[in-house]
Amino acid sequence: MLSSRSPWWWIPTLYFAQGLPYIAVMTLSVIMYKRLGISNTDIALYTGWLYLPWVIKPFWSPFVDILSTKRRWVILTQWLVAIAFGAIAFTLQASLWFQLSLAAFWIVAFVSATHDIAADGFYMLALSPHQQSFYVGIRSTFYRIASIAGQGALVVVAGYFEDSTGNIPLAWTIVFAILSVLFLLFAIYHTRVLPKAETSVNDRSKLSFSRVTRDFATILGSFFRKPRALSAILFMLLYRLPEAQLVKLINPFLLDGTDAGGLGLSTSQVGIVYGTIGIIGLTLGGIIGGLLAARQGLRYWLRPMAWSMSLTCLTFLYLSYADAPSLLTINICVFVEQFGYGFGFTAYMLYLIYFAEGPYSTAHYSIATGFMALGMMLPGMAAGWIQETLGYQHFFIWTIICCIATIAVTYTLKIDPSFGRKQS
Repeated sequence: MLSSRSPWWWIPTLYFAQGLPYIAVMTLSVIMYKRLGISNTDIALYTGWLYLPWVIKPFWSPFVDILSTKRRWVILTQWLVAIAFGAIAFTLQASLWFQLSLAAFWIVAFVSATHDIAADGFYMLALSPHQQSFYVGIRSTFYRIASIAGQGALVVVAGYFEDSTGNIPLAWTIVFAILSVLFLLFAIYHTRVLPKAETSVNDRSKLSFSRVTRDFATILGSFFRKPRALSAILFMLLYRLPEAQLVKLINPFLLDGTDAGGLGLSTSQVGIVYGTIGIIGLTLGGIIGGLLAARQGLRYWLRPMAWSMSLTCLTFLYLSYADAPSLLTINICVFVEQFGYGFGFTAYMLYLIYFAEGPYSTAHYSIATGFMALGMMLPGMAAGWIQETLGYQHFFIWTIICCIATIAVTYTLKIDPSFGRKQS
């Protein structure tokens, strides 16, 4: 049952709400813990574990279908995210703030992954195929806006309160209190505006848990039996090996003082440099990558995109050796690196779609995204220890060496030359 309510009422807010918790877990947590004095080793290790819900998300996504409607899941998870963000704000004033805030971040991560499942499923149920195609750019745009709001605006807000109060825990308490109130408003708003696209728990609710488990086992087995599955899995795990480590240390590098090998930026400056300029570069790289891939196909652009993702890592190596680089130089380097990552990431996402083609394309794509998250999680967990052992300069050299894996795995793939190319 498709709703007569205009999707403009809920698609922008739904995907803005989808993006914010992920940014909070993956980026805000890193910046906050760095400002609160946690070591790079512990930051990378413990926040790296927060990827786990997105790694194992495919294993519980079938049960989201049978337990209730997607609409109810969306609203419930937004209430839970609001509570969990409030818990983070509260725990920052406690004596065991690090352990308690990590536990709250774990709740945000699991609930956010579940929200992703429900929101994407609801999008497909509430819209006709034509509407799904029409609004896909809108949902992506508002997800990106959430990234800028989370990594940019909220970090600037934290920096403002750090400077005005001189109390870093209080500043971040305010930030997460803002997020808690925002998600409370999202839950209330979506309770009113989300269309009732499902008349019941839907047909899959009639399936038993055992039937769903058997079906998923069949789908999982067929994923590993696909042609050249090993090459595909290696690509999923290793293509982003340099970036998986780099992304955990970019913000600590920007924040650390020059005596520690960093650039010594303030919290607000990091919000502008990485959370705004960097996101713009990432977005533009992805758009241009998509346009070029549509002209000549994935196979044509696969290796140039891999080289783009690799060579732009050199910008951080340059910054680590530069003598007091200006803020303009830092902005340009971050923009270039993020543009290269966005451009190169296009090939990654297109290949996941290509590999997932077949009878179980939706489920296989979900499993592939689990490997994608695993490829970010494992290297990221070790990145802090590697950096503190080697120092920033040698750490960035190490990430350049890891680019060999990015290039190498592209030579193991066989791709139809016509895939991704616009047909006349």
